[in-house]
Amino acid sequence: DCNLYFLDFKERIIIDTGKRGNRHLIEQFLGKLIDLGSIKKVIFTHLHYDHIGNFDLFENAEFYASQKEIDDYHKNPEGTVLNDDMLKKFVDSGIELKPIESIKDELKLLGLEIIETPGHTAGSICIWYPDEKILFSGDTLLRKSLGRTDLPTSDIQGMQKTVNKLSEMSYKILAPGHDY
Repeated sequence: DCNLYFLDFKERIIIDTGKRGNRHLIEQFLGKLIDLGSIKKVIFTHLHYDHIGNFDLFENAEFYASQKEIDDYHKNPEGTVLNDDMLKKFVDSGIELKPIESIKDELKLLGLEIIETPGHTAGSICIWYPDEKILFSGDTLLRKSLGRTDLPTSDIQGMQKTVNKLSEMSYKILAPGHDY
């Protein structure tokens, strides 16, 4: 199951939206804390089905991914999302994906930085919160391993460079896409 992260800054932000099968948990627990309609931005670390599964819970949000991830989605939607049912929901919703690059300056004002981390997918990103030394790593770094690189949009050569880059970071908290 994919982790979803809620950031309560000047604007409310969600990092990844979790697996569709966990929708009731998000509604039950996160829905008790906040009005899900108050989320202004959703940042996808990548577009696999288990990370985009509950996008439609955040009806007032703008949705962001890296330009490379968006390009891969347009070239090969099935290979990017990896689940036909979720892809259909995503396509049928008419969701507009905006490039994360378009809000990099805005995120910097909130204290967040975007790190391009090709590997698990060619367009994977991590979100770095330097004030608290938190790395939101998506499926690039997991609790006990690296993300898979045997999927249609993986970048095997990019993963080594990414691992080298991230190994130089002194994060206190790793907030991975999955807890395994």
